[in-house]
Amino acid sequence: MFDRILRYSVFNPGLAILFAFSLLIGAVVSYQYLPVDAVPDITNVQVQIITRAESLDGETIEANITYPIESAMGAVPDVHEVRSVTRYGLSVVTVIFEEGMDIYLARQLINEQLSTLDLQGYKPRLGPIATGLGEIYHYSLDYREPASDPQKRLEQLNRLRTIQEWDIKRRLLSIPGVAEVNTIGGYEEVYFVQPDPAKMARYGIHFDDIRQALEESNRNAGGAYIQQSANQLIVQGSGLIQSKEEIRSLTLKQLPDLTTLRIGDVANVGLDREIRTGAAVVNGSEAVLGTAFMLLGENSRTVASRVDEKIQQIKKNLPEDVVLKTVYNRSYLVDGTIETVRSNLTFGALLVVAVLLFLTGNVRAAIIASAVIPLSMAATLISMYFTGVSANLMSLGALDFGIIIDGAVIVIDQCVHRVKSRAEASGRLLSRFEIREAVADASVEIRRAAGFGQVIILVVFLPIFALTGIEGKMFRPMAAAFCFALLSAFILAFTVVPALAGTFLTSRSSRLDIFSSILDRVYSSVLEKAFRRKGAVLSASAGLLVIGILVLSRLGGEFIPQLYERAIAMQFVRPPSISLDASVKLERLSHKVIMEFPEVEDVYTRVGAPEIATDPMGVNLADCNIMLKPRSEWPKVDGKVRSPDELRMALKKAVQS
Repeated sequence: MFDRILRYSVFNPGLAILFAFSLLIGAVVSYQYLPVDAVPDITNVQVQIITRAESLDGETIEANITYPIESAMGAVPDVHEVRSVTRYGLSVVTVIFEEGMDIYLARQLINEQLSTLDLQGYKPRLGPIATGLGEIYHYSLDYREPASDPQKRLEQLNRLRTIQEWDIKRRLLSIPGVAEVNTIGGYEEVYFVQPDPAKMARYGIHFDDIRQALEESNRNAGGAYIQQSANQLIVQGSGLIQSKEEIRSLTLKQLPDLTTLRIGDVANVGLDREIRTGAAVVNGSEAVLGTAFMLLGENSRTVASRVDEKIQQIKKNLPEDVVLKTVYNRSYLVDGTIETVRSNLTFGALLVVAVLLFLTGNVRAAIIASAVIPLSMAATLISMYFTGVSANLMSLGALDFGIIIDGAVIVIDQCVHRVKSRAEASGRLLSRFEIREAVADASVEIRRAAGFGQVIILVVFLPIFALTGIEGKMFRPMAAAFCFALLSAFILAFTVVPALAGTFLTSRSSRLDIFSSILDRVYSSVLEKAFRRKGAVLSASAGLLVIGILVLSRLGGEFIPQLYERAIAMQFVRPPSISLDASVKLERLSHKVIMEFPEVEDVYTRVGAPEIATDPMGVNLADCNIMLKPRSEWPKVDGKVRSPDELRMALKKAVQS
C-alpha cells in the first residue's frame, strides 16, 4: 500500500502539490490562535488564599487565620501540598493540587471549606486565576510635575490611586483574557477622624458615639415614590459623605442649651496616610504601579496587545497633568523571542540549502529537498494548535532542520542518481514519463533506509513523554514539536518530494556536477585508506570519544537558553526591622544611582506586598526591574559598548557601593 501511495504521488503530482499549499494555508490560520510565549509555563495547579488583617501581628494571624485555613484544606480532595507565609497584617496560604486537577473545581472546593471557618470576622479571598508567568503588563501612573511639598504630594498620590481604582482598573478588567489587575503604591483616599479625649470628656462623648454617627449618617435613604398628576416621582434622600467638611458637620447630640454638638467640635478631620504594606517607586519617585494578570491558558502575546490597546485609549481620557506610562509589555519579549527563533530557523534553512547544493550539484534537487523545511514547519504549527502545545523558545528552538530533512535528502539524492544512471544508459535525454518512472523506482528502493533512520530518532524522544511534573511541562512541548516536525517530514519525503522530483527534475547534466564528482573521488580514496588501516581509525575514534567525555565533564551548562529581555532584575534585601518609609527612601536613592547609567531607559520597584499579595514580601524586600534601551542606542564606555553581563555587574557594583 505504501508503494502505491508513493507511485500515485509521482504520477499525480497535482494532489501532492495541493496538499503542500493546504499545509501552508493551515499554518497561517493556526498561528493566529496558537498559544505563544517566551518559555514554557511550568506552574503547577495551585490556588492562593489571601487574608488581610492590617491590625494584627504575624503570630496572632498564624494562630487565628493561617492555621485554621491550613487545617481545613486537609478535607479537600487531590491536594498535593499546602504551604503558607504569614507576615504582619497578611496571611497567604498556597494549596497545590495533583496534576490534571481542574482549576475551577479546585477553587470551588476551597471556597466550600472556607465558608465553614470562623476567622474572627476576617474574610479571605482567592488569588487570581493565573500562573507564575501571569504578569504580562506593568504600567505606572504619576503627575507630570510631582509636588515637592509632602502634604500636596500626599494628595497627589491619593488622587492617583483613585484614578487607578475607578478609571483604569475597571476598564482593564473588561478585557478578554485579563484575570486581575493588581495595584501597589499611592494611598487610598481615606478621611481620618482623630478625637480629642479632653473635649470628649467635657461633653460626655464616647468613641462609640462617634462611630455610630459616622455609620448612620453615611448612607442614602429611600422614600418610595409619590404620584403627582400623571407622573410618578421617586423620593430619595442623599446622605453619602462627599467631603471632610460634611464629616465635621455630622451631629453627635444636642446639648442642654439646645445647641448641636458636631464631630468637628470634638475631633480633627482630614486626609492622612493609610496603613499599607507596600509601595512603588518609578524612576526615583514614588508612584502608582499597576499589573495586569493573564487568565490561565490564554495567549500572553494576544492579551498583552489587548491591554496595550486599551491603555492607549485610556491615556486620551486622563487629566492633562497625569501621565500613564507602560514600563513592561510581555508582547515585546514574545515578539523578540519569535524573531530570534525565526532568524535562527531561516539561517539554518539557508545553510541546509547551500550544503545540499554543494553536495548534490543540482539546483533543482536542492530546492526540492529544502521545500520540506517550510512544509514540515507548517505541519508542526498545525499539530501544535490541535494538541494545545504552546510555541516558545523551547518547543520551536529545538527544531534541527538538518535532522528533519534527512529522509528527504536521501530520497532526492537517490532520485537524482537514478535519473542520471538511466540517462547515461540510454544515451539520450529521458522523457517526463521516464523520469517519473525512475523517481518512483528510486523512492520505493530507498524507502526502508530513509524511513528507518527517522523512526530511530522518533523512538529516542518517546521517553520524554513519560516525564511528569515540572520536567514534563518543560520538555514535553520540545519533544512534541520535534516529533511533529520529524513525522511530517517523513510523510512529505515520500509524497511531496517524489511528486516534485518527478515534475521538475531533468536528465541534463549540470555545471555543478563537477563538484559532486570531485567529492565522490575524494571520499572513495579516503574510504579505501580507512579500510586498509582499520586499527588506526578505530583507535582514533576511541581517543576522540574519551576526549569528548573529559571535555563534557568540565563543560558548563544551562537549564534553559538565556533570553535577552532588554531588562535586568535586581532584588534589594534590607534589615527585617526597617520601616516602609525608610525602605522607600533608600529605594529612591538606589534609583538615582541606576538612572546615571546611559543604557537605562526606565527603572521601577515594588517594595513590600501589593494590594493582592500574590507575592507576600515584607517591606524589607524590594523587586527592582531595570528596563534598558535598544543596544543600538548604548554609548561606548572605554572605547567599546558594554555587553549585558558587563552592564549587570557594573550596576550591581554601583548600587552596592
